[in-house]
Parts: sequence; C-alpha cells; structure tokens
Amino acid sequence: MSESAGRRMSPLDHLLSSADNALRTLTPGAARSGRPSPAVHRQQASTPADNHQARHIAGLMRINHTGEVCAQALYQGQATTASLPHVRQAMEEAAREEEDHLAWCEERIRELGSRPSRLNPLFYGMSFSIGALAGLIGDRWSLGFVTETERQVVRHLDSHLAQLPQEDERSRAILSQMREDELRHAMTAKEAGGAELPGPVRRLMSTLSKVMTFSTYRL
Repeated sequence: MSESAGRRMSPLDHLLSSADNALRTLTPGAARSGRPSPAVHRQQASTPADNHQARHIAGLMRINHTGEVCAQALYQGQATTASLPHVRQAMEEAAREEEDHLAWCEERIRELGSRPSRLNPLFYGMSFSIGALAGLIGDRWSLGFVTETERQVVRHLDSHLAQLPQEDERSRAILSQMREDELRHAMTAKEAGGAELPGPVRRLMSTLSKVMTFSTYRL
C-alpha cells in the first residue's frame, strides 16, 4: 500500500513494507518481475561451453544481482525517511523497477549453474542504513545520492558489457536493459532537484562499490 493508494502511510506501515521488501529481496526465488526478462527471446543456450567463461559470467551476474539487492535497500531506506510524499513515492516506484533487475539477474545466475552472493544480507543492511541517512539529511541530497549511485551503476554495467562474450546474448540483453533503466533513474532524480554530491562523497561511494564488486564475484 502507498500514499497514492488512498491514505497516508504510518511509520508502522513503512516498517512493515520495508520488512516485506527485505524478505522478498533476500529470499532466493522470491523476487518477481513486472516485465518479461529481456533474455526471453534471445538464444536459448544457457551455459557457455567453456567452464572458465561460464564461471566468469556467473561472477559478473552475481555482482549485478548484489547491486540490485543494494538498490532495493537504498530506495527503501530513502523512502522510509523522505519528507516529501512525491519523493517517497518516486523512491518506491524506482524500487519496484529495480526488482525486475533483481529477478532477471537471479534467473540468469541459475541458468549458469551458480547462486547469488552469500553476502547479500550484509550489503542489504548497510545499504538500507545509508539510504535512510540520505533521506534524513534532506530530499535534495537523497535525490542527489540516487543520481550519483545510478551514474556509477551505468559505468559499472558498461564495464561488464565490455567483458561479456558477444555470443552471450542472454546476459547482454539483461544488462543492456538494466543500463537503460538506471540511466533514466539518474536523469529523473536529477531533474527532480537532486543536488550534486561533494567529491569526497562520490569517491567514498566508488570505493564501497569496489569492495562489493571484489567480495561478491566469488562469494
């Protein structure tokens, strides 16, 4: 339920909604996409013949899956503490679209014979806290945080697309659609009044992203 559904959500409503989102995000197979996977009409060969290449692709998709876990937590944290109703609603809508990405990545990981990262609960908790803090600081800064986060995600996806073999049409289709969505989220947050974050904050976010990438590639 949301404010747009007819009434203002109470703090308890937000708490229950956040708990429900956390369970759906962290429970394997629970995420449901509202859109068909971009991979659905692509080449059906699910696993590369080369085992080393398959493990590498699975590692890349695991990183992207954890990135979507973090995105869910960030948006939910920001929605919990956002002061303006339209900002809160924007965060919740973005989180729903990110859930598509979560489901697509998990499906592809399973096709490759692998599994999501065991560190996802840790990164969810950290990201929720960061998102809630950003919301408390102010909506302009919260929106600016979204803008910078999505910019970094787009660069991250560009790197992964460059590493994927051309014949892996399924992974490539998923990441390409994700890139399009993330770029739109960044532009929407910026146009809604997002403030440009200070350089040290952007560098810290980049460092944390690298820690997540390094740790979840295998774990």
